[in-house]
Amino acid sequence: MKNTLSSLGFNAVMSASAFALTMGMAATASAQVTTSEVQGYVTNTNGNPIPGASVTLTNNATGLSRSLTTDSVGAFAARNLPVGGTYNVTVSADNYTGERVEDISLSLGGSANLNFALEGGSVTDEIIVVAQRNVLAEVAVGPSANFGLDTIQSAPAINRNITDILRLDPRIYVDESRGDINAVQCAGQSSRFNSLTLDGVRMNDSFGLNSNGYPTERQPFSFDAIEQVSVELAPFDVEYGGFTACQINAVTKSGTNEIHGGAFIDYTDDGLRGDRVGDRDVEFGDFDEIRYGFNVGGPIIKDKLFFFTSYEKLEGANLYNEQPIGNGAFQITQSQLDDIINIAQTQYQYDPGTLPISNPNEDEKILAKLDWNITDNHRASFVYNYNDGFNTVRSDGDSTEVEFSNHLYERGSKLNSYTGSLYSDWTENFSTELRFNYLDLDARANPIGGTDFGEFRVSVGDVDVYLGADDSRHANVLEYEVTTMAAKADYIMGNHTFSGGIEREELDVFNLFVQHTETEIRFDGIENFRNGFADAIYYNNAPSNNPADAAAVWGYATNTIYGQDEYDFQNGLKVVAGLRYDFYTTDDAPEENADFVADYGFSNSTNLDGEGLLQPRLGFTYDASSELQLFGGAGLYSGGNPNVWLSNNFSANNVLQFGQRGRSFGYTDGSRSLFDADVVYSGVEDGAPAGPGYGIPSELFDAVASGVGDNFEINYLDPDFDIPSEWKAAAGFTWSPSFDTGEDLFGGLWTFTADAQYSRSNNQAIVLRADLEAVGTTADGYTDYDSVREPAFVLTNADEEANSYAFSLGLNRQWENHAITAGYAYTDANDIQPMTSSVAFSNYVNRAFDDPQEQVASTSNYNIKHRFTASYRYEKEFIADYASKAFVFFQHSSGRPYSRTISGNSAFNFTPFLEGNNVLVPGTERNEFTGPSWTKVDLKFTQELPGLRADDRATVFMVIDNVTNMINSDWGQLDQPSFPRGLLVGQPFSTSNDASAYEVRFGATYDF
Repeated sequence: MKNTLSSLGFNAVMSASAFALTMGMAATASAQVTTSEVQGYVTNTNGNPIPGASVTLTNNATGLSRSLTTDSVGAFAARNLPVGGTYNVTVSADNYTGERVEDISLSLGGSANLNFALEGGSVTDEIIVVAQRNVLAEVAVGPSANFGLDTIQSAPAINRNITDILRLDPRIYVDESRGDINAVQCAGQSSRFNSLTLDGVRMNDSFGLNSNGYPTERQPFSFDAIEQVSVELAPFDVEYGGFTACQINAVTKSGTNEIHGGAFIDYTDDGLRGDRVGDRDVEFGDFDEIRYGFNVGGPIIKDKLFFFTSYEKLEGANLYNEQPIGNGAFQITQSQLDDIINIAQTQYQYDPGTLPISNPNEDEKILAKLDWNITDNHRASFVYNYNDGFNTVRSDGDSTEVEFSNHLYERGSKLNSYTGSLYSDWTENFSTELRFNYLDLDARANPIGGTDFGEFRVSVGDVDVYLGADDSRHANVLEYEVTTMAAKADYIMGNHTFSGGIEREELDVFNLFVQHTETEIRFDGIENFRNGFADAIYYNNAPSNNPADAAAVWGYATNTIYGQDEYDFQNGLKVVAGLRYDFYTTDDAPEENADFVADYGFSNSTNLDGEGLLQPRLGFTYDASSELQLFGGAGLYSGGNPNVWLSNNFSANNVLQFGQRGRSFGYTDGSRSLFDADVVYSGVEDGAPAGPGYGIPSELFDAVASGVGDNFEINYLDPDFDIPSEWKAAAGFTWSPSFDTGEDLFGGLWTFTADAQYSRSNNQAIVLRADLEAVGTTADGYTDYDSVREPAFVLTNADEEANSYAFSLGLNRQWENHAITAGYAYTDANDIQPMTSSVAFSNYVNRAFDDPQEQVASTSNYNIKHRFTASYRYEKEFIADYASKAFVFFQHSSGRPYSRTISGNSAFNFTPFLEGNNVLVPGTERNEFTGPSWTKVDLKFTQELPGLRADDRATVFMVIDNVTNMINSDWGQLDQPSFPRGLLVGQPFSTSNDASAYEVRFGATYDF
């Protein structure tokens, strides 16, 4: 006899919803992986274990089958299960009535707890239990969120980026102020300290230049290729590593026994953008942007070999309309700009271009995947990923800076990644996983106007005007390779699950970064620009005059070994404890500088070889009842420190390259004009005028050629440098009560979540001047410094610690055809230095301080103190079989922290040299103030339509980003302090027109 039950007949952990914020749900699971697992107990109705029961799991999409037998305590566990498709789970035992659970969808990195209580009877009496889809949404122990395919497809993801999904969680702030960058800030930390894995392999910005955390300009894989994505802020599983902010984990789709796929296209243009922000008209220029792509998967050999592939292309535009042109304070007039253009063309024979409004960009992605079910117990996969794209970007785009179009540059990269994985279940108790990945990245940074003319900066009042090639792009090439090998094993012994693994990640870098190879010349005022009187001249190069000779070629390997034990007390309590050890090996070291050794008494050629860090972790979950689950834990984490900080030590050593200043030859004291007859220009390209910008004053050129430098700070790694890390502790709960109120609105199943997290920095990486010694106090009360050794920046560890706190709440409720989620997060994040940049000098000066050498814990640049999020989803078939859907997303965020500052050089008399306004107004603290808050609403409408075949579906959709601005131009406006978050008294906030003005996209999909 078969009985069909309409509800679950067993104890299972249920997810809040397919698109809910599953905060803090936790059973220990594999980390940074592509798989899931199912585990549980088989007992009789009295709770006594049933040893020897048969458990069979079958993937309905691929036919993969796994057969298990319960042990002496009735336990079973199936690991290395692919998350794609749904599963049926069948349990049978002699003298008991069997049960079957159908259509279970597993979650990325999840651990499904399915406990069966069998009734006495014959083995032929099978009960069919019809399960709800997506019943599991667990990740590792700790604060986390998991998002399934339904959310990915339904949310208003206007950027087709997983960041559009991650921002649904109130603890995850996405910086939408900078176009396509969309940096992910977890619990008040920089995106540089995140880690992203795709199919279990890190796909980070391994060098550390990109604010988005990706190795490429945009998400390096197709949006339609993603099956699930999760984010974890403090996972207490020791397999997690390489981050101190958060771990973002995505897994791609796989082919099945049926051919399925789809295609999409969407479109926007200047007519679909808002044209007013607040009381100002905004102009995005004429542009259009189209995205299109397809994906398809299916069988090559039924039940054995499957393929999946996806393709996506963007043909779009970068927009610029936030330059400070006007008649007010901190602005420049159009007539002044016209004067600068005329001087450049007539005096310097250079056309700087126009004021940019928009420029084209492109992006192309290809993903191909093979899955091979070798046997029911052995499975392999191969993934190839390609991405090539570029943006046309501003170099100096702060609220008091103006750039002409030839100062912009094309920033792009090409990525190729190859990943092979092997999953094996050798016995019911022993399983392994092997993985190999090779990633190659070629980055490019090409000035729009070429590099035959250097960078000019003309200061007009409080505004700086830039023309010529950006000084940091004169000689800038980056190539790197990452090779990763990993092996992991799990062994179940009674109530213990032992896990262990080893990993090795090798990084090889070619980094050419030499600033000012075509000179950077600064002018104080338009008249000085007209007459050729420079305020500063910078020139850097290799002595050979070939910048490639100053390239940094280096690398290192990160080696990891870890082990842990998860113990199930069989009373709802599980405890996991483990150790992770990371250590670094390398044969590469910076070139030794003899002058440095003479001054400091040790070598500048230090590296990370032999450095290591032991990271203990401890966590627990406790199912206090069928409605309430608790979790908690603590651990040490390391990783995410940009490698560009290390690369500076290989290139900026006054051995491979040298710098010279115009002040050393009388060019900046007003006595010499760049047009004087005795000024000779060297290094002029064929056919170019022999004059400033096109050539280098011969005195500077000859000095560098002879290996003589001036005011060029050496970069080095502190010989006592320790690996930076962060302690994290967290606790929380998930409560899923079902209220019996007699009505539907407030009655039924609700899910409430809460978690709290504490973090403490340990040996945070900072940059200090190594040559300074305090010699007294200035008349204004500032420390008086003297440079007593070879000028140098040291990458070192902070002596102080910074504490951070975070707290969040969430709720979810589903009804028959609509659902809501809501969340709130409070964050108080602190750091010693914000470390915002890739260059040591910029890291040192782009912050606010009383003393540039101080180490003071202050509010992080990335802290968003309060954040509220909510979503509402509605679905109804107004036309039979064709759903109409709406997804509305609301967010309200506190403003950016900032400081009130004054000029650094005026306070410290140029020792050290402190470019910009970075000294705190007396009596204030770094980031003491908070900018305006930001509130906006996004929405997506989707309508299903008939396809060409009965089971096919076409859809049309519309996404509106910032519908609040569409309703009222005063709403949805994002104002914030400009970089580096220090404002002069009276300096206004910068408005991000791109984030503030609404955008509409229309599109269509076809799925088969």
